[in-house]
Amino acid sequence: MRARLKALTDSRQWEMTIMSLIVLNAITLGLETSPAAMAVAGPLLTGFDRLVLVVFTIEITCRIYANRLAFFRDPWSLFDFTIVAIALMPASGAFTVLRSLRILRVLRLISVIPSLRRVIGGLVAALPGMGSIVVLMALVFYVFAVMATKLYGATFPDWFGNIGKSTYSLFQIMTLESWSMGIVRPVMEVYPMAWLFFVPFILCTAFTVLNLFIGIIVSAMQEEHDQLAEADRKAIHTEAETILEEVRSLRAEVVALKQEIKARS
Repeated sequence: MRARLKALTDSRQWEMTIMSLIVLNAITLGLETSPAAMAVAGPLLTGFDRLVLVVFTIEITCRIYANRLAFFRDPWSLFDFTIVAIALMPASGAFTVLRSLRILRVLRLISVIPSLRRVIGGLVAALPGMGSIVVLMALVFYVFAVMATKLYGATFPDWFGNIGKSTYSLFQIMTLESWSMGIVRPVMEVYPMAWLFFVPFILCTAFTVLNLFIGIIVSAMQEEHDQLAEADRKAIHTEAETILEEVRSLRAEVVALKQEIKARS
């Protein structure tokens, strides 16, 4: 019974069914935000949402029964379990905000689609390197925020009145969102040489440090791809060796059979 249940939950047809339910549930959750849709088919949408939750709960229960403790050693299974557990929490009183978290069920597509799992795996692998870049970015922001506060805080207190305001203004400048006409040019009207401060900051952050993030993520993705490709090559090599060994055994049996036939004749 357990083996058949495991084969069912691991089958491609089962995954496609769950994926279809996730997509349909995402659509219905979006429709629930529309007053017009709720006026026309509110009970139907709510009933379908509850039905999907029941199906997900049964699916998780079946997987736990089929895999036992192995279920809780798999990160993606724990991810699915957490998403469903959040959806099962009461959405009344102090927990009303949890109703908005039902949309998190859509994230189960990550655990169902292998390509998305590889992307997340690459991002997780990039976290250590990204941590170093975050520290570097924090140091750069702190240095430039202190300088901006001392240089322009007295004249532009709304933008650079303290380190917090300076950091936020510098973050806006880093994103290149209205940085020139919104902040830098007004500052340059009072301090014509202010570009000597802001241009190096943009070069250090928007064009250098942020590209380091991209480089680390791409490198991690490539490593994840190489590991999967190496695992596939090893699997193919092992399968080929097994087939070759079987062919050799069969050839030996054929030779032995021929020798036996010759000996009898």
